[in-house]
Amino acid sequence: MYPLISPSKGNLSHQVDSSASLRRAKRHDWLLLNGLRLLAGITAAIGVLITVFVLKESLPALQSIGILRFFGDEAWHPLEGQFNLVPILLGTVLIALGGIAIATPLGLLSALFCQFYAPKLLASIYQRLLELLAGIPSVVYGFWGLVVLVPKINQIHPPGQSLLAGILILSLMILPTVALLSKTSLGDVPGDYLKGAEALSLSRWTILSRIVLPTARSGLITAIVLATGRALGETMAVLMVCGNVVQIPNSVFAPVRSLAANIALEMAYATMDHRSVLFVSGLVLLGLVGLLVMITSALGAEEQGRRYGI
Repeated sequence: MYPLISPSKGNLSHQVDSSASLRRAKRHDWLLLNGLRLLAGITAAIGVLITVFVLKESLPALQSIGILRFFGDEAWHPLEGQFNLVPILLGTVLIALGGIAIATPLGLLSALFCQFYAPKLLASIYQRLLELLAGIPSVVYGFWGLVVLVPKINQIHPPGQSLLAGILILSLMILPTVALLSKTSLGDVPGDYLKGAEALSLSRWTILSRIVLPTARSGLITAIVLATGRALGETMAVLMVCGNVVQIPNSVFAPVRSLAANIALEMAYATMDHRSVLFVSGLVLLGLVGLLVMITSALGAEEQGRRYGI
């Protein structure tokens, strides 16, 4: 028989302190988890309320005019009862796609440069520059484009205010979004992958193209989608440099109008069906952004399935 050994006073106090710390940690985790759930619920509720409001304001036009007339009317003359949205929708999509086509490779190359090629000091300075560009108000970009960029384009092909001006301004505006989010995704690639590739004596470009980029693909796609969403909804800069002519452009030098600019220009004096049709324009924008989110979710699910063999 061994004698019972009573725990010392120090051991008891240590156990009590550990138990109290564990309870505090669990309480903090509970508060954090429920706080995050509350914030997520509020965010979702705000999104639903905005969608419901826009849909409610759009219903009069959808009921009295019908969907087909938005694509079949001769032109956009709302005061005369003509509501063709095709040229405006096409202008929006062309501006956004053009901006993304320029900003995506530049942003991705910037992220690769900062993460893998640039010295630490230079990478830090370059990243701060990108953050500064991200914080500049859109009206400043528009004013710069109107004063500097538009006259340069006008020298090449009048009138200057054009689809090309909108694409160039928009690509400059969304470049920081693509670059900074891409850099974050590249930085999340596990270091073991890089060490293993270096141990195999693979070249830097092989490591980046065959290991880093495929691993970070989900985050890179998210960066492009977020930048596209901003490009679709950009208003002031596009309004200032694109000329705001409702037409299907026959070249990049032709003036165009976007959905967001159309709402900003005409909402102040719009009444009745005209006002409701402008809300239809907002509903179309929401639909485009929702489509982007669905595409991103599908690509993310496909990526997870490929990674885990599902």
